[in-house]
Amino acid sequence: MKITFLGTGTSQGIPIIGSDHPVCLSDDSRDKRLRTSALIRWDDFAIVIDCGPDFRQQMLRENVKKLDAILFTHEHADHTAGLDEIRPYNYRQGAMPFYAHERVFISLKERFDYIFTTKNRYPGAPSVEEKLINKDNPFYLGGKKIIPIEAMHDKLPVLGFRIDDFTYLTDIKTISKEELKKIYGTKVLVLNALRKEAHYSHLTLNEAIELAQHINPKKTYFTHISHHLGFHAEVENELPPNIHLAYDTLTITI
Repeated sequence: MKITFLGTGTSQGIPIIGSDHPVCLSDDSRDKRLRTSALIRWDDFAIVIDCGPDFRQQMLRENVKKLDAILFTHEHADHTAGLDEIRPYNYRQGAMPFYAHERVFISLKERFDYIFTTKNRYPGAPSVEEKLINKDNPFYLGGKKIIPIEAMHDKLPVLGFRIDDFTYLTDIKTISKEELKKIYGTKVLVLNALRKEAHYSHLTLNEAIELAQHINPKKTYFTHISHHLGFHAEVENELPPNIHLAYDTLTITI
């Protein structure tokens, strides 16, 4: 199984439009971060977690000619705003399976009504196949068991996913003991780590380190990173040996 980090930035990405913050002006390619998303591939199967506003650019960059499903963590725009860009896959493959909580579909239908409507439907509109998921029911894709994991993004429940020995969680602040049980034993963990300063809905760097050390996988990668966290090279050197900052295009194999 291969995991490619399509994007590792927060909702505005890095650089931020019009910003003269030093990280936004960095020449290090690892400091250029599109909105958070991940591509997971095994055998001839490929899925993407979240479909943000940079989806088209990410698919072109990674030359993803076939995509079997999209999984959604939650409904915020930086994780869903690229929905219209699935059309090339529709033309080749048919309706794209979307796996999301019922609440997420309610939000998507309000914001992308032309995609979900059955009345006077525009022939070129994206086509989706709705797959309702929740924290209590694992499901299968491409022969692999997908375990949804619920965590809290302030007061908003979000879903992470475990596939074999890989677990992906983003935009979380807290997680219950019951949901943590689903993660124990994972070998590779992905967590959000927004910045060093306190934040009401995202793990800080220290909070992410503490949670990673509690779960104790072989390796942890941080994503959903703000420019306020600092330069990639400098922060990477501050981290424990088995914890790393992810960066756009990083590919790992499990």
